[in-house]
Amino acid sequence: MEATLKIDLEKKLNSSEPVIINIGCGKKKKPGQIGIDQIDFPEIDIVANIEKGLPFLPDGSVDEVHCRSVLEHIENLEHILREIMRVLKKDGKAFIAVPHFSNPYYYSDPTHVRLFGLYTFYYFVDPRDQLKRKVPHYYSDIKLRILSKKFVFRSEFGIFGFLKKALGKIINRSSLLQEYYEENLVYRMPAHAIEVTITHPQDD
Repeated sequence: MEATLKIDLEKKLNSSEPVIINIGCGKKKKPGQIGIDQIDFPEIDIVANIEKGLPFLPDGSVDEVHCRSVLEHIENLEHILREIMRVLKKDGKAFIAVPHFSNPYYYSDPTHVRLFGLYTFYYFVDPRDQLKRKVPHYYSDIKLRILSKKFVFRSEFGIFGFLKKALGKIINRSSLLQEYYEENLVYRMPAHAIEVTITHPQDD
């Protein structure tokens, strides 16, 4: 599947406005964003198979990448992460949201192919910038820096939603609390998702 451009991409890239892409946005693209999706909704600017990456975008051309509830559908996670880092400017940021492995609704979707936990993105981070629990970083050539991370708690059942959000405010106060939660409490109070903000390493 070749990418179909429904906008003048070169004009967008050469304008004075920040270049903001939304990968797999569906119908939820916000004003000012370039929407990229495999399904040709009216809101989409570039119709493309995300599994094949972002070959229509040059290196270091994007200020912001938004990717929400997408990576759990991707077979080749490393390829799309590599592509995100390739197109991202040195001071650019990528905002990523994925379902947490304890989310009970994760297993209902037959298109989900992978799970995510607190440490998943740290496998691409230098050990000096990792958490208390270190994970191997040498499996991949992808290098990134995590600027922020948080658990998202949600419930469709009234008071439980309020309680879970209150719990989230406590857990997200520090990395140590986040690590303690995932090791000891995650199945007592499952998380809905993880949100991370990433950029290039400082010495890259």
